Amino acid sequence: MSRPPLSPAEINELIAGLNRLARNLWWTWNQDSQELFQELSPRGWQNLYHNAVAVLQEVSEYELRVRLQDQDFARRVREVLQAFNTYLNAENTWGKEHAPALLAHPVAYFTAEFGFHETLPIAAGGLGILSGDHAKSASDLGLGFVGVSLFYREGYFQQAINQENWQTEYYRILNPKLLPVEPVLDGKGAPLVCAVDVALGQVYFQAWRANVGRCPVYLLDSNRPENEQHYRDLTLRVYGGDSTTRIMQEILLGMGGVRFLRALGIRPSIFHMNEGHTAFLTLELVREKLAEGKSFQEALDATRSQCVFTTHTPVEAGHDRFTPDLINYALNKAPAELKLSFHDFMALGRVNPANESEAFCMTVLGLKASRAANAVSELHGQVSRKMWHHLYPGKPVDEVPIGHITNGVHLLGWMKGPLRRFWKRKLGPQWEANVNSPEFWERMADPDLVSDEELWALRYELRRELVEFARRRLVLQGERVTPADFITFDQLLNVDALTIGFARRFATYKRATLIFQDFNRVAQLVSDRQRPVQFIFAGKAHPRDDEGKRYIQRIIHLSKYSELKGHLVFIENYDVHVARQMISGCDVWLNTPRRPFEASGTSGQKVTCHGGVNLSVLDGWWREGYDGTNGFAIGKDSHPDSFEEQDRRDCESLYKVLREDVVPRFFDRDAQGIPRRWVAMIRRAMVTLAPRFNTWRMVQEYARKYYFAD
Repeated sequence: MSRPPLSPAEINELIAGLNRLARNLWWTWNQDSQELFQELSPRGWQNLYHNAVAVLQEVSEYELRVRLQDQDFARRVREVLQAFNTYLNAENTWGKEHAPALLAHPVAYFTAEFGFHETLPIAAGGLGILSGDHAKSASDLGLGFVGVSLFYREGYFQQAINQENWQTEYYRILNPKLLPVEPVLDGKGAPLVCAVDVALGQVYFQAWRANVGRCPVYLLDSNRPENEQHYRDLTLRVYGGDSTTRIMQEILLGMGGVRFLRALGIRPSIFHMNEGHTAFLTLELVREKLAEGKSFQEALDATRSQCVFTTHTPVEAGHDRFTPDLINYALNKAPAELKLSFHDFMALGRVNPANESEAFCMTVLGLKASRAANAVSELHGQVSRKMWHHLYPGKPVDEVPIGHITNGVHLLGWMKGPLRRFWKRKLGPQWEANVNSPEFWERMADPDLVSDEELWALRYELRRELVEFARRRLVLQGERVTPADFITFDQLLNVDALTIGFARRFATYKRATLIFQDFNRVAQLVSDRQRPVQFIFAGKAHPRDDEGKRYIQRIIHLSKYSELKGHLVFIENYDVHVARQMISGCDVWLNTPRRPFEASGTSGQKVTCHGGVNLSVLDGWWREGYDGTNGFAIGKDSHPDSFEEQDRRDCESLYKVLREDVVPRFFDRDAQGIPRRWVAMIRRAMVTLAPRFNTWRMVQEYARKYYFAD
């Protein structure tokens, strides 16, 4: 007997719930939510960057009401909304048990970029992705947390490859009405507007709130009618413009961010500066304390007690430095407000305050004005202590006060649908609650729970998805095709091949082309029909990095005009969606940075839960994760000073490991066609890596070490 149709009131409630859900990024790590929005408009979901808000705009209210008359669909909507409300209102969170004081006075996490999802492309790379995963895990843990960044209305650039195989850039305007953000309003329902002094004037700004589960993230926006156009454009693009634009963006982010939190009535207990871009917030905190009657030293000491600093950059050139003239121009009023001479003001950002020619370094300011500082891996900690040793005269290098917390990833945010369904079948609907625990992953070692055959079948499903995704993207990448060429594209890549992936920023120190240094050996590798090997590359070079662009050009040229054609592809316009496809489908994740310049790296951490294994230089997190049984190492836990010698040694090691270890193990099949030794390595990687290198562990470590430490 059919059930009675839903009443108008019930439908109104479900529609309101869907709209509320769409504007909370929780749906980006909840598979059931995503499937609902995809079902409403499959093509819209695909073409609108998997954007729940845009999908609801695509579907008319009448259509939505009709769809909700489908009892099964309405039931699933109700179940998702119930799970969403349960999540938001949970009482038994880690934060409430271990850090209750932060609920009233939260951590204020300042960063120049947040990478949450392809829907909101306001991140340039790993720093932003790490920030987004940090916020998601803070939400899962129920930690008192508020994020602050900028709303870049053109985001990071979109990549296209021209006929010379050269990267070109274009931008698309982001419409907040079609994004999972909402305006921050004052008591009268108008945008809440604050101002900050920049150069000889004031910059007015409002903010958009991104709801990240339980945690708010405020994205400051200077595109206000009160501002001159060049000030409106401060929040146009991620890291856009010259040094003048950069310093003004950082004034807005740091000093403006503190003012905006104050206007909201938020009184953070801790200010976490994620990299030096945010360090101007300390000047605003000092200014506040001076206004309360404190001396400058008292104000600086009080500010230091509230601030912690994370450095991500092991390369000297990667730390923002500004000339005295630019500081004097952009921060015209700041020295007087802080009751400092210009010399003493500059000293806040100088390693050697007496050196009048030294630039103002944002990292130096962050370190001087923080009670604690950390790098993002053990080796990066060693590099950072050596790099900033001169800032702490009289201390041995090992006693420089920069610790480390190794980065992780938000596992649920990166898990692909097939993997989620796999675990749900195996462990029931509540499996997600335990996904970060060692006990969950230790069950992978039990063949009675998950057989080798099942794991290998899962790997084939994920690899098939990646190959078909790559084929679709290559058709869309502007290649000139005839109807007959579609057959060729559908035959491109081999689902049975060992698939090696490389996807990241094309900074030159990451050495994307190292694998092709001895072309003949790579050509021999892919020409073996009995043991096929293929490579999938993706990534963007900074618009002003011509050398990085040349790396891309060379790879694309090889993919089209060499013996690697059909065995090597480059996927354009790398973003979170492309990353998710690649980290899930690749069998091997290739990472070849010039050690020790990879501060941590997190892309390889994302492959583990999908059954991929790492082939990496012992740099960043992999130096801590690799144990000889859970993946493959390139080179040794040391490196020569000569870049040329390091490249030569690493290249030789890479070919040797591929030829002698990786390829033979992958194709060593038993009578049932199962590569038992390979599957054993998959299990070992899951057990030893997934529960360690995740942001659930990482955020708890920040909390214990820095957020509520004395």
